Amino acid sequence: MPLAQRAGDNSEARYCGVEVGFSDDIQNTLAFALGGQFDFIVAPLTDPEYRPSKGKEGPPPFSGSDLVLSPSQWSSHVVGKMSAWIDLDSPDALARQDAELTLKQELSWAQHLSLQACLLPTPRPLECANYSRCVNQLLQGLSNLQIWLRIPLIAPELQAVEGTVEEDTAFLKREPVSGKPLNDSWEWWNMFRSLCEYHCQLSVVLDITGSLPSPASLKRWIGEPLRAVIIHTSAFLTNKKGYPCLSKRHQNFITTLFNHNVQIIVSGESMHHVDSLDPTTASSESGANGSEDGAYPRHHLRPYLEYISHLYRHMDPLTEQERFEIGYRDFLQAPLQPLMDNLESQTYETFEKDATKYNQYQKAVYAALVDRVTDDETTVVLMVVGAGRGPLVRASLQAAEDAGCRLKVYAVEKNPNAVVTLHSLIKIEGWEDLVTVVSCDMREWNAPEKADILVSELLGSFGDNELSPECLDGAQRFLKQDGISIPSSYTSYICPITTSKLYNDVKSYNDLAHFETAYVVKLHSVSMLAPPQEVFTFEHPKFTGDKIDNGRYKKLLFQPPEDTGSALVHGFGGYFDAVLYKDVHLGTEPSTATPNMFSWFAIFFPLRRPVYIPAGSAVELHFWRCVAPSKVWYEWAVSSPDVSPIHNANGRSYWVGL
Repeated sequence: MPLAQRAGDNSEARYCGVEVGFSDDIQNTLAFALGGQFDFIVAPLTDPEYRPSKGKEGPPPFSGSDLVLSPSQWSSHVVGKMSAWIDLDSPDALARQDAELTLKQELSWAQHLSLQACLLPTPRPLECANYSRCVNQLLQGLSNLQIWLRIPLIAPELQAVEGTVEEDTAFLKREPVSGKPLNDSWEWWNMFRSLCEYHCQLSVVLDITGSLPSPASLKRWIGEPLRAVIIHTSAFLTNKKGYPCLSKRHQNFITTLFNHNVQIIVSGESMHHVDSLDPTTASSESGANGSEDGAYPRHHLRPYLEYISHLYRHMDPLTEQERFEIGYRDFLQAPLQPLMDNLESQTYETFEKDATKYNQYQKAVYAALVDRVTDDETTVVLMVVGAGRGPLVRASLQAAEDAGCRLKVYAVEKNPNAVVTLHSLIKIEGWEDLVTVVSCDMREWNAPEKADILVSELLGSFGDNELSPECLDGAQRFLKQDGISIPSSYTSYICPITTSKLYNDVKSYNDLAHFETAYVVKLHSVSMLAPPQEVFTFEHPKFTGDKIDNGRYKKLLFQPPEDTGSALVHGFGGYFDAVLYKDVHLGTEPSTATPNMFSWFAIFFPLRRPVYIPAGSAVELHFWRCVAPSKVWYEWAVSSPDVSPIHNANGRSYWVGL
């Protein structure tokens, strides 16, 4: 059964397994683990003494027939563990031959059993070319079997007695040819998966012991295809009652992993002999929940499972916003093209549920009205351009009521289907004397009078990517010279990110166009390698008298924290922040994001080829906003520490129609 149920959690289940040794009787080994409330076992499939070059002719000594467990038991409760002695980069030719043959035999047997995943032994540090070649060959013929590569979270020689890393020795040992740090185990993983062409069925599993690297170094793994972590019993401390517990840093990391659907595996011998303790004295930290069902003795690693379950149960419940967003996490969506396409009712419905956004607009309109109204006789002319089904009209009228002023509203909307709903809303609310509906493209409308306030919600995930600048520049002719635009300005932000999940999703389309397209996505299994920086800013209105040019170019330099180590950039995450009026703002830029607002997700600009960032290096990005008579598009390229092609040249793959 899953670790636990927690309030408000409707996401994928989290499971906890246990690493076991080789046994001819895998049926009883599995039953013992399941009886101890573990969900699965990580078990060797072959006798560790077996070597093809020394054995007799015939099949390897596997852990029992495929008939000892049912197909569903093999599939749901067993992860195959490839022989730990396998070393395909050994200088000994016979050892390499034995390793390659055994790996092929074991993976073939795992496929026969319909296992979901197999765990590969750790490669040699930065010396894994032959191992990678063999695995890459096997990956080409796999159907659904997932390959997990075992990597220590921190290199064994950096393990410190007190559970910390000696910072002055970290990353000092370097591979003589490439100069890459041998002590950074992320480098081992990156070399292996790069040689395997970032295959989508190759994932990483981390060994966690008592030592943890720096927080910045840990963050890198969130953007990797991390399927499970193996927590060794040696990583656990002992609480006052004698039960196992984890340090605060370990707790925080494990909790983060829970939020990313990473499974937990317990490994090692019990270092807390709590059977002799009175179970009634167990602290709440032990999470003890009763005795076994009786068929088997209490599992010796059960206290560790109970503690992990306790951590999961005591996580903060999901917020309303998180529950809404959970189905969109790391899911690529094409950005809306509201000028070219008429939005559907369901799209309007989703955005209209975002009460936070409209509360901010209402505050902005209220502040503008207070500044604008000079006496009780003043009637303020307000135009909502791109009125949709009327939420901004409602917010504006409520702001006028709160401000105690008279308001005359023009609701301009080009979507004829939304106009039907607008007319119905006005009739239901009795706003016929207050609101005039204009069924027209704002760029083509000749307004009968000038507006005091121009209100719009044309912002996209990158601020300007739904052509708010072009629309509002065209609509400002309706505005008085001293009129107010809401929003008054907006700025786009961007930062480099690691996101294997999104990279592989884009790669699966197997064409250039998808690598040169920007996607709206709720970024989740993503590591942000440096804080976002400003890209483009647009202000409204702009009564300059000159022709307005909304083309832009920006060069940005991102410096990851020094203790991050090396990293891989799969693309760039984009955000925005908008000033609606004076101090009223809304946006998605992480450091200033508007709480509980879900109308906008981030935007993702992928790279055709991931860019390797050596430890201590900076990322130089070039970004363009290009404008032509009928379309607007972005181009982007990396020039350091490696050079990428310029993506989306001349808008060949992705553009927004005017």
